[in-house]
Amino acid sequence: MAKGISSFEDLNKPRSSNKWKPILSGVITLLVVCVALVAYFRDGAEEPVSETTATSSSATKTTVTTTATKTTTVAPSVVSTEPTSTAIPAPSTSPAGDFYAQLASLEVKGRAPSTGYDRDNFGSAWTDDVDVEFGHNGCDTRNDILRRDLINTQIRPGTNDCIVESGTLNDPYSGTTMDFVRGPRSGEVQIDHVVALADAWAKGAQQWDEQTRWNFANDPDNLRAVNGNLNQQKGAGDAATWLPPNKAERCDYAKAIITVKARYGLWVTAAEETALETQLNTCSA
Repeated sequence: MAKGISSFEDLNKPRSSNKWKPILSGVITLLVVCVALVAYFRDGAEEPVSETTATSSSATKTTVTTTATKTTTVAPSVVSTEPTSTAIPAPSTSPAGDFYAQLASLEVKGRAPSTGYDRDNFGSAWTDDVDVEFGHNGCDTRNDILRRDLINTQIRPGTNDCIVESGTLNDPYSGTTMDFVRGPRSGEVQIDHVVALADAWAKGAQQWDEQTRWNFANDPDNLRAVNGNLNQQKGAGDAATWLPPNKAERCDYAKAIITVKARYGLWVTAAEETALETQLNTCSA
């Protein structure tokens, strides 16, 4: 009987808690790991993106974050006299293949007689009364092109940022740099019609209305500031009779001619078509 009582007392003794310690320890460890993982993924989503690799593949959000100590100072708005583009920017940005197709679309035939040609047929020189880029902006086309093509320009005060007093030209035709200073030597820098007015007259412009001829004569895609002597040397020549001495420019020169002739529906002679195709063959891919 004493033995039975002893066994009953053993059943009612508190069991040792040591057997629960490993279980509690595992639960605590698991909780710690879960908290750490949540913090990791939360912080990873907010990690700053380097400014040099800030383009996101997400279609809905792109984040650029600089260091927290960086501050940004916004300068007062100023009017810059630096050119906003280079001469004939559009043609040079497209693959040469596009221009082969445009060239193939041009009608090929002989020159029409130049009877009746006069510079006045294309409006007052450098008129602002046109419906192309820079038209009706209060400034003549010559100064518009000088501001576009020259660098380090100085603008005459009180002219609504129009008249260029001086600047530097990186001449595309010669590949050299030259200074422009308004005055007796202004003619050293001239504005060339890439497709000359007389050439246009003999290849379709005779049938145009007055406004179209004015637009053509002042279309910025047909104009560029160049070395005056080379412009005089070119005269009314087309690509079959004259090309820029600077061979690196000839690809873009051909592209500009093709662009303008396609835009206005001018035709080319067989010799001109061959010359233009030859220059397209020199364009880099």
